[in-house]
Amino acid sequence: MTDFIYLASQSPRRKQLLEQWGVRCELLLPDADEDAESLEAVLPGEAPAAYVQRVTGLKLQASLARLKRRGLPAAPVLCADTTVALGRRILGKPADAADACAMLADLAGRRHRVLTAVAVGLPGARKDRQWAALSTSWVAFAPLTPAQIRRYVHSGEPMGKAGAYAIQGQAALWTEHISGSYSGIMGLPAHETAQVLGAAGVRLL
Repeated sequence: MTDFIYLASQSPRRKQLLEQWGVRCELLLPDADEDAESLEAVLPGEAPAAYVQRVTGLKLQASLARLKRRGLPAAPVLCADTTVALGRRILGKPADAADACAMLADLAGRRHRVLTAVAVGLPGARKDRQWAALSTSWVAFAPLTPAQIRRYVHSGEPMGKAGAYAIQGQAALWTEHISGSYSGIMGLPAHETAQVLGAAGVRLL
């Protein structure tokens, strides 16, 4: 059993959720010369579920290599990735305000999926051990006016968020229905995270 994990994510929400669940974590962020963004490139014709699981696996591989390269004490490494999907169309992080407005206009008045993949790796002398899980939730937005969308984008909240919104922020005001994992929509599904951490020997309630 271990009393802490490495979190290989820059998301403050993921760190907050882990601490809320009583998991002590230390950040394991990319080096300056690592091209972390390139890991999130979508392959031609790739389905959302396959995409988010593949990206999470790549992040975990890079993180385990980073851990060994830095000579840090061995402990489980947690990675996650979230994507928003309209059918087979993947809505990642908006490139700019115009992109965010376009995404939100497409989501307005419709039901969409939020997929979050989570993976844990445990470094080993000969071979690393890995566990993974996928959470799929559904979110329905009320219809939105162009003015509402512009005001929300102007707030800055959509930037850096998959699908250009944060369910725990102002976007909650027009969320009509949620089916699935609320924490998964935030970026780290509680049940699936508990499963993979437990398999890696992390103390949980």
